[in-house]
Amino acid sequence: MSGGLRKVRAVAAKEIHQVLRDRRTLLILLFVPAFFLLVYGYALNFDLRDIRLAVQDNDRSSASRDLVSAFVNSGYFAYAGDVPNAAAISSAIDRDAARAVLVIPARFGAEAASGQPVKVQFIVNGDNANTATTVVGYALGIVTAVSARYELQASLRSAGGALLMLEPRVWYNPELRSALFLVPGLIAYIAMLTAVVSTALSVVREKEAGTMEQVRMSPIGPVAYVIGKTVPYFVISLAAAMAVVLLSMALFDLPMRGSWAALLGSVSLFLVGALAFGVLISTIADTQQVAFQVALLTSYLPTLMLSGFIFPIASMPPLLQAVTYVVPARYFLVTLRGILLKGVGPAVLWEQLVAMTIFAIVILGLASLRLRRQWA
Repeated sequence: MSGGLRKVRAVAAKEIHQVLRDRRTLLILLFVPAFFLLVYGYALNFDLRDIRLAVQDNDRSSASRDLVSAFVNSGYFAYAGDVPNAAAISSAIDRDAARAVLVIPARFGAEAASGQPVKVQFIVNGDNANTATTVVGYALGIVTAVSARYELQASLRSAGGALLMLEPRVWYNPELRSALFLVPGLIAYIAMLTAVVSTALSVVREKEAGTMEQVRMSPIGPVAYVIGKTVPYFVISLAAAMAVVLLSMALFDLPMRGSWAALLGSVSLFLVGALAFGVLISTIADTQQVAFQVALLTSYLPTLMLSGFIFPIASMPPLLQAVTYVVPARYFLVTLRGILLKGVGPAVLWEQLVAMTIFAIVILGLASLRLRRQWA
């Protein structure tokens, strides 16, 4: 065993004993209610706007264009382009380029004008059950209004029902079960909680105990010290995240349509960034209370409320939408839902993986720079 690895192992063993000994409950301080008030006041909005809508128009008539216009002009939907076939529909939803797809059948205009009932298919991405339910409700309202106009124009005398009938289809979560979109958010929540907060507090604990000076004078070195400190929390956080997945499969029938290797890789990548962020916080804070406050303010609460886990990002004000781009959980949730629910891999999720990689590299660089300055 090399000397460097022996040093890492010694620090890691010491940290494991410290984790097992320290069972104190972390208290929520007075600033938390004020922060909740500000974030909830702006982010708590369940009204969806600008839902990306792709269209497969098999009729290409003025009537079909009017129907598309009714969706776009409603204020709820934003036109996301045409999709010519089923493969293009699947690709648009998998890439999250569209949240819903309107499929207009051939002879739509002619049949509607002649008084014949017409079925219009509406495909919705069901990875977020609450959003999918709301989107289907919007679509039903729009189609009902358009159908009423056709009925009036055709002067229908029978009471045979609506002229236009929406046929919604929800992909990836047909039953719209909330558990299937809550579980990925819980994974991000648990990973951020155990990684960032625990790592930050473990390093600051050394400062409060007065043992940091002894560590600096030892032959361990900053790199071996940081690795040894973070390895136990990486293992704990990874085990907790995977335990949530396994329990959800057993209790809530959570599907695993993708690759286990891709899941482990994405969770590990997210944890590297989270652990690095915890180390960065430890270089700023001198007490555990300050470290907890900074961690809660900059990682835990944004993960809960600014990642798309609870509140749709598209419904937030532009300023908060811009802030979400620096929240790694935003990309992590898209990755997890893609792997678990859609069965897609890195070829589709590469943008999210690149974003998490950039975050991890930047935060690691900042943490290393500050730690080396303090170690000198």
